Formats: sequence, C-alpha cells, structure tokens
Amino acid sequence: MTGALSAAERLARLRLARSETVGPVTFSELLQHFPNAVEALEALPALARRGGRKSLPHIPGRVEAEREIAAVEAAGGRLLVYGDADFPRRLAMIDPPPPVITVRGALHLATRKTVAIVGSRNASAAGARIAATIARDLGQEGYVVASGLARGIDAAAHRASLDGGTIGVVGGGLDVVYPEENRQLHEQVAERGLLVAEMPLGTQPRGKLFPRRNRIISGLALGVVVVEAAMRSGSLITARFALEQGRDVFAVPGSPLDPRAHGSNSLIKQGAALVESAADVIAALAQTSASPFAEPDTPGFTRRPAMAVAEPDAEMRALITSALSPTPTAIDDIVRQTGLAVPHIRMVLLELDLAGRLHRSPGDRVSLLPAEQPSGG
Repeated sequence: MTGALSAAERLARLRLARSETVGPVTFSELLQHFPNAVEALEALPALARRGGRKSLPHIPGRVEAEREIAAVEAAGGRLLVYGDADFPRRLAMIDPPPPVITVRGALHLATRKTVAIVGSRNASAAGARIAATIARDLGQEGYVVASGLARGIDAAAHRASLDGGTIGVVGGGLDVVYPEENRQLHEQVAERGLLVAEMPLGTQPRGKLFPRRNRIISGLALGVVVVEAAMRSGSLITARFALEQGRDVFAVPGSPLDPRAHGSNSLIKQGAALVESAADVIAALAQTSASPFAEPDTPGFTRRPAMAVAEPDAEMRALITSALSPTPTAIDDIVRQTGLAVPHIRMVLLELDLAGRLHRSPGDRVSLLPAEQPSGG
C-alpha cells in the first residue's frame, strides 16, 4: 500500500488471489518473493511444477477476473485488493492480510474505532441482553461494533449497533445470507452499516471458512469482547486471532453452571480483561491507546530481496521435503534440522504449497500432503 496500484497490477493481484492453491499466506509469500503480482503470476506454473505438481493449477484469466469485479458491482458492492487506497488499514496490518475483500455499504466505518463482540450462537436471553447493551452503549460513545452475522450473540450485537455503526463479516460470499433467519438483519447491515466478505460471490459458508472470517473480525477491531462461549467455540478462535494480532481481549463472566460460559470464563483465567459494560471496555482500551498495532504511513509487505534470488538446488529440496511429515512442524524446527538458510526453506515450502502438497497450520507450522491434493495456504 505504498501508492496507487496500476490497473494491470490490481487485476493480477485478484487473479493471483483466486488461483488454485493460493491462500492468504501463499499470496503474501509470493508478493515478498517477486517485485509484483504480474511476475508472480507468470512464475506460478513453474513453481508448482518444481513442488511436484503434474497438472497446472487453475489461474483465472483476465476476463474471468474482470467478470468478478463487474458481478460484485452489480450486487451493489465493491471489490478491494490488498494495496488499494481504500483497503481497510487495520486489515492491511494483520499477518497475513486477506488478499481480496468485497464490501457493501459504508466503507468509512472500517476507519473508525471498532470493537468486536462475539459469542454463542445458542445464546441465553441474559447473554443476548448484555451483548446488546454493550453494543448500544459503545455506539453511543462513538465506537463501531463488528461481528460475524451469526445467530445469537452476533445478531444481538448487530441489531443494537445499527444506529451507532456496525460491520458484519460473513463466512461465505457477500451475496449469500447465512443463517436464513438473519436475512432481514443482513440487509439492514448492508444498508445502514458495512458488509465484508473474503470469499467470492456465491460461496456457501462451510466450516473451514469460518476461521478466516473470524480472523477478519478481530483484524478490524481494537479489541474483542467475548460473551458466552463454550470451550470449543469459534469465539475462542476469534480471541486467539485477536491476541496474535495484538488486539485486546475482553470477556463477560458467566455462571460456572452454564456450559456456554466455560470458554469465556476460561479466557478470564488466562488473563483476558473481565468486563461487564461498555464503560469497562472503553476504560481498558484507553490504557492501551498507544495502539499495539500503530499503523505506519505506508503499510505493506516488506520484500526480502535475498529471497527473490534464492534458488534451492535438488539436494536442498530433498533435504527440506524429508524434514516434513503429516504432523505439523514449526518452520524454525526445519531450519534447525536442515541447517539451511531461511530463504531457501521458504522458497521450497512455497513450491510445495503451490503444488498442493503443503498444509499450513497456526503458529507458522507446516505439514506434507499427498501429491496433487489442492490446499491453499
């Protein structure tokens, strides 16, 4: 985001982001390896072949990418690629940022002070009430509320923050309503707030997409408030992303007899700030007003010049591949085991990723997949 993107570069970034086996991590790595997305696109087939892929990965053509942009506009939205001037700055700073988002509504809301409120889909009446109260009161104090447009706590937070400003991040395409019971709320957020999606139009929500949505919810916010969360819930995933992104994590305490409160109570035990009102959240945020993610004037990927020229030989590739297994392994451990330079290792991992042979897990860990099995990073 160091200047306006050319039309060619903007289209190339969209095509790169929508290419088979390219996810946010891979997209980020490619833009660090190559001077621009145009060159990264040209190199994609060769990189995938070196990683062991026999068939060429699907790369959308220019016409296909232009059709997607037109379709988003026809649906009343805008498509933003990483590097666009209007790309939300907080999202641009997370690691890795989403390569492409589609938005509908008041984009300026993404520039305002924002707090995320998330929690149980199967919320209690008391939980929904406290979420709504915190959301409404935050709005009255000038804060925007972000959530995931799910039933329960999310829906209560959105409804209560329509007047003050609300951002709904969806797990599928911008045009896909989920759950169906929130159709009216979905439209209200689009008309009076802001809808955000990472997936292309028409994408149906499914389990593996929700963590990506949760990462964007926390990425847009200064902090995340968890209201009612079971021990294995998406809300705890959002809280984990928030911590990784340097955001504050807050939790509303609940009854130890209610399984819906076990996760949020656990967050408090682990150091999350206990909050009972919007005033508590605002006071806590004021203590970290220096902002742990202070945004520089020109945020963006920092290219590693040495990586762009690194060319591992066959022996290096074999050594790195042999260090991998189906069990997720930290990249630091691969460095120690092989004794090879980080640029060489990252280049081989990138090749394997583009070949569909690498799975990336949280904590910069990777595992090896069978050949020809697609997997975006």
